Amino acid sequence: MSARWFAAADLGASSGRVILGRLEDGRFELTQTARFENGPVDGTDGCIHTDAPRLFADVRAGLDAAIEASGGALESVGVDTWGVDYGRLDASGELLELPFHYRDDRTQGVPEEVFADLPAADLYAAAGLQVMNFNTIFQLVASAGDPRWDTVDSVLLTPDLMAYWLSGTGIAEMTIASTTGLLDVAARTWSRAACEHLQRRYGLPLDRVLPPLVEPGTVLGPTRDGLLARRLEVIAVGGHDTASAVAAVPATSTDFAFISSGTWSLVGLELEKPVLTEASRAADFTNELGIDGTVRYLKNVMGLWVLSESIRTWQAAGVRASLLELLTAAAELPGLTCVLDMTDPRLLPPGDMPGRLLAMAAETRQELSADPVVVTRCILDSLAVAYRRTIAKACELAGRDARTVHIVGGGCQNTLLCQLTAEATGLPVVAGPAEGTALGNLLVQARARGALAGDRTALRQVAIASCDLVEYRPGVLPFSPADWDAAERRAYPA
Repeated sequence: MSARWFAAADLGASSGRVILGRLEDGRFELTQTARFENGPVDGTDGCIHTDAPRLFADVRAGLDAAIEASGGALESVGVDTWGVDYGRLDASGELLELPFHYRDDRTQGVPEEVFADLPAADLYAAAGLQVMNFNTIFQLVASAGDPRWDTVDSVLLTPDLMAYWLSGTGIAEMTIASTTGLLDVAARTWSRAACEHLQRRYGLPLDRVLPPLVEPGTVLGPTRDGLLARRLEVIAVGGHDTASAVAAVPATSTDFAFISSGTWSLVGLELEKPVLTEASRAADFTNELGIDGTVRYLKNVMGLWVLSESIRTWQAAGVRASLLELLTAAAELPGLTCVLDMTDPRLLPPGDMPGRLLAMAAETRQELSADPVVVTRCILDSLAVAYRRTIAKACELAGRDARTVHIVGGGCQNTLLCQLTAEATGLPVVAGPAEGTALGNLLVQARARGALAGDRTALRQVAIASCDLVEYRPGVLPFSPADWDAAERRAYPA
């Protein structure tokens, strides 16, 4: 069979890539044709934003490079990004402003305001979403007083905005829409109750500006004429990067837990139905949607953002701190000496991350040195404890068992974190693929174009054939289950 070529535009919270996928003999070979920085930019309004037009220009350049690298055989493109953020477009398709960045603090206090007359339990019963200040519903309410809503023609979430600029077709892809708080996740439709409440209470014209929902694998049409060196089909993939990452989990059965590990760690299970119980809401789990009608039942953990922001802080202060050197040195330290809550919202904004960690240690009566190596070991131990706690609770609430933990994304290359995860959970950990998000994006495209067939199990066989996997077993490091129990109690005191 001759090779087929597809391109994934994969925009993460701190960087973006265009990945060219060559599919032949049941496996993908991946080549990066562009990599570029991403991060918040300061606006004249005192808020932080995402420079979406600049990101789109980087995507275009990467796609032209992919067309050239494929010898002109590139067929299609799909876009995946982080969740919740959106752009507001007028009737001519122009942005009213740069999209707000989810790390902006304008939503502080907004969830409490919303829940004053839309009970949190009622919202969860439909949307099933973990309450985080930056959820789209709260971002929209924060902007409710803006008179420009009269000129808004559509609200497009970040991957859908990029797909619109590519194809001219405005939609809401299902997996990214499930991060908004405006979806009925059981019905896979916009929640009429939530949308009508926001329109009545805040004057938000959601009935007019929310686009039609589509499932992953929907063909949106060709790229705009003259946009690229040649026209490509634009495919709505798993627009939320975690949905694409989970699509590429190289599992051979359904009894697995996943960790999509990068700037964020998304930790949970793949289910057939959402878990919308009061116990699930109290535990702050989220039900996000996946490919083939699935649900990603998970919790957001701060992830390697805590380490990368710490490194940025140290380097800005003139401290020599490279990631590889820190990880190597941290592996030589005794573990579990200080463990902290990696779901604490204080770890969300940019800034002095080491200072916040030191303050959290003092609050929990633990000793933490300011030495970057010691702080690095604290972060990794704390992430492993958070993974342990989250997987166990997800299994309890969903009535499922997990026999394996799959770590996909860039964090799967962190050998110490992978081994700590195996020790903490007591389960084998399969690490890979590192480019899981891009691979999942490509798998959905290839099926939509008829180059692959079958359900997600068949797609995962292609994922297995396309990457090198590393397995980590518990029992290598000198920790007992009682050690992990004690560490969890310190990180999460009652």
